[in-house]
Amino acid sequence: MSEKEQFIQGSGNVFADLGFEDPEAELARADLAIQLRNAIKDRGITQAEAGKILGIDQPKVSLLMRGRTSGFSLERLIAFLNRMGREVQINIYPTEDGKQAGHTSILTHDEALTAAPVKR
Repeated sequence: MSEKEQFIQGSGNVFADLGFEDPEAELARADLAIQLRNAIKDRGITQAEAGKILGIDQPKVSLLMRGRTSGFSLERLIAFLNRMGREVQINIYPTEDGKQAGHTSILTHDEALTAAPVKR
């Protein structure tokens, strides 16, 4: 290879980098789907058994297990996590200057324990 490869630093949100209309919501849904997949695996249950707990059919569980969140709202994914025995907390606080647009992020329990304190 004679040409030098060039890389572009990502924003940290692949959905923003790909030009999705609402990238923060897409990333939040993807993060919740990962947590749902982890909860199902931790229980050691089948997708059909998970579907019964969640109130959806196995093919929809399969979609979620593969990160396909289209058609699932944040609220519905949170309800699914609750049904799988997961606590979900939502923290709302002002941005540093109180004026700029805020953002949405999902932290697991371990990530929240090690995260830097919020400046208020």
